[in-house]
Amino acid sequence: MIQGAAQGWSQTLDRLEQEVARIQKSAPVSRSVVHGTFCIERTYAASPAQVFRAFVDPASKAKWFAGGGGYTLLAREMDVRPGGREHVQGRWSSGVVSTFDAVYYDVVPDERIVYAYEMHLDERKISVSLATFELRPAGSGTRLVMTEHGAFLDGYDDAGSREQGSNALLDALGNWLQA
Repeated sequence: MIQGAAQGWSQTLDRLEQEVARIQKSAPVSRSVVHGTFCIERTYAASPAQVFRAFVDPASKAKWFAGGGGYTLLAREMDVRPGGREHVQGRWSSGVVSTFDAVYYDVVPDERIVYAYEMHLDERKISVSLATFELRPAGSGTRLVMTEHGAFLDGYDDAGSREQGSNALLDALGNWLQA
């Protein structure tokens, strides 16, 4: 019995190693949340009504709220009112599909928009955020203040890309308003 013990233990440890590898492959993703907040301000040479319309009119928003080069729009739906939803989905040249799904909570014409949204890359939910846009008269133009509170999920490392992307979108809005 003692002579076969070493072989038995070796077989048991081999099986244990195989079982641990199997469990690790099927184990759920490590769950985590990293929070981030940023605020962006812009002044546009357009009235609050014009800036507001750029956010709530589907045809207007489609002109500036876009993916840019290497992005193909797959779906766009928009219903801006409390309880309304917005859905934008597109495929990047890499093949990755990004999805923006928002629910509007507060819409005050020419003054404020508040919505919460999820972002997905392919089937993976990467974040849930609350975005607030405040519009204030500034001389003959509008001062826009965007504040976003994000929860980045399950190891997704944003590394500031959400803020950079939001800056780019607000720049695109400014260019569209000037055109």
